[in-house]
Amino acid sequence: MTKFSDLWDKQTDPKMWIIAAVSVLALLLVSEPRLWRLSRNIVTIAHEGGHALIALATGRKLDGIRLHGDTSGVTVSRGKPTGPGMVFTALAGYTAPPLLGLLFSWLLSMGRITLMLWAAIVLLCGMLIMIRNLYGVLSVVVTGGIIFGVSWFAPSSVQAAFAYFGAAFLLLAGTRPVIELQRLRATHQAPSSDADQLAKLTGVPGLVWVFLFGLIALGSLYLGALLLIPEGASFT
Repeated sequence: MTKFSDLWDKQTDPKMWIIAAVSVLALLLVSEPRLWRLSRNIVTIAHEGGHALIALATGRKLDGIRLHGDTSGVTVSRGKPTGPGMVFTALAGYTAPPLLGLLFSWLLSMGRITLMLWAAIVLLCGMLIMIRNLYGVLSVVVTGGIIFGVSWFAPSSVQAAFAYFGAAFLLLAGTRPVIELQRLRATHQAPSSDADQLAKLTGVPGLVWVFLFGLIALGSLYLGALLLIPEGASFT
């Protein structure tokens, strides 16, 4: 059983073959359509959490978050309808999953496996307060419950594998929603997307914002992959 004192302890990195295995599993969840429809809920939680966090950080009043069974979500905040606060809030959605994956990768690169898992739990608890529908509550509670169960009861080797899987999934999953976004925009099915809202707020074309989302996702994936490979790692 994990102790709270373990949060600051440096844990041993898993073997390279375990990191490779959980990374392949994460890639499978992102690339296989049926699995993606389920696992995309995690990305939506991170996406809407990003909107909510930056809305609060920029002084906006957060009214609530809703998560839906079709993996869509909405975050409602009040404040000035234009300006930097609104721009950063709109920008935070698609950039949150890969940047969160990068943050988790950084913690794992320092051996802070338990700290990474509990950071995820704290973020989910903070988000839970603002959820305004039953499906959203269930999604966040189930996700947090799984992470808590692994971090509190599982042996250290399982915790390490699970933590690396989570970071790899967020890094890999950060790119697919951006591709899906542009496909919807190309067929005029997403007139109120984050990219189009940013276009209205700034005058910069929506395609430029989609490109920025993709650049951040790919950059995070590259840097995160470097961080997740332990120094001197081998498959033996």
